[in-house]
Amino acid sequence: MNNNKNLYAKLIPVMLCFFAMGFVDLVGIASNYVKADLDLTDSQANVFPSLVFFWFLIFSVPTGILMNKIGRKKTVLLSLMVTFASLLIPIFGDGYTLMLISFSLLGIGNALMQTSLNPLLSNIIAGEKLASTLTFGQFVKAIASFLAPYIAMWGAMQAVPTFGLGWRVLFPVYMVIAVFAIVWLGLTPIEEERPDKASGFKACFSLLGKPFILLSFIGIMCHVGIDVGTNTTAPKILMERLDMTLAEAGFATSLYFIFRTVGCFLGAFILQKASAKSFFALSVVCMLLAMVGLFIFHSETIIYICIALIGFGNSNVFSIIFSQALFALPEKKNEVSGLMIMGLFGGTVFPLAMGVAGDAMGQSGAVAVMTVGVVYLLMYTLKIKN
Repeated sequence: MNNNKNLYAKLIPVMLCFFAMGFVDLVGIASNYVKADLDLTDSQANVFPSLVFFWFLIFSVPTGILMNKIGRKKTVLLSLMVTFASLLIPIFGDGYTLMLISFSLLGIGNALMQTSLNPLLSNIIAGEKLASTLTFGQFVKAIASFLAPYIAMWGAMQAVPTFGLGWRVLFPVYMVIAVFAIVWLGLTPIEEERPDKASGFKACFSLLGKPFILLSFIGIMCHVGIDVGTNTTAPKILMERLDMTLAEAGFATSLYFIFRTVGCFLGAFILQKASAKSFFALSVVCMLLAMVGLFIFHSETIIYICIALIGFGNSNVFSIIFSQALFALPEKKNEVSGLMIMGLFGGTVFPLAMGVAGDAMGQSGAVAVMTVGVVYLLMYTLKIKN
């Protein structure tokens, strides 16, 4: 009983950090509001989510090296402090430069957090339960993700803008939670395994020479590209095809995250019973059917069903790929984590490509870009171990 209490005492503050990890997904709905406020084009607005995930390319591998020096818990605390700063800035306005700075810091903080928090969890949960616990962490993260559009919508619809912020009330709400996470994790003792042998950039990047690690890296790029792409494009599809307002279409983003949350919750249990390979295959097929549906149909109901299928299908992809990569090289957890999180750079590549395709061909062009990622994940399924 005491062991269980001790486990939960460590696990709960870590899960609060997973909730804080979900703050990065506010960029999807926020970029739509900034686009409306500043009258931007698709390409200009998509710079914001692209900028957030650009920093994963720069900071993920250095964070893996940093963890070897200061430890995983201290790295998570540093990431929360950077996240706090990113959420403070928009309180002072939503000018283009301010939002660029805010989203940059949000991306840097999230790169630090995602690189260090996942391996920190492996100090609490080990073995076969790691994949399902990572999925539960993604479930907690998804709660923050799907709440963001509702909080922004609530702020935007107030007759008198809340604290003069309107939709930006989202930022101080999440900022307060970040403070709780910093304090709680800081007071929680977590025994870390001895750091991996100190390694440099060359040693980290050399791991991409291992075929399965490279395939997993690209898989993470596709996962987050589909995630950020759906987050930002779902409302635009409804606005383009059904002439909805942004406030009405914003529900599509929430719907995506609701089903991602449900998928993560169910996945935490399913992965304890079913093989990772079969569940991964089912998840990717759900997304493929959804992409076909978004190409063919213009019905509001079917579009919502497709968005829900993408949310459910994409919910467990990250956890399975990440855990497969860690199991492939267990003696290099920090370095592998850095490389896998660097793959979140896909959140930069996909929105930029989708913005260009969307301006040229409408939102069907953006869907086509995401479909490329889904097809790759279908091929990756063949490489997963049962």
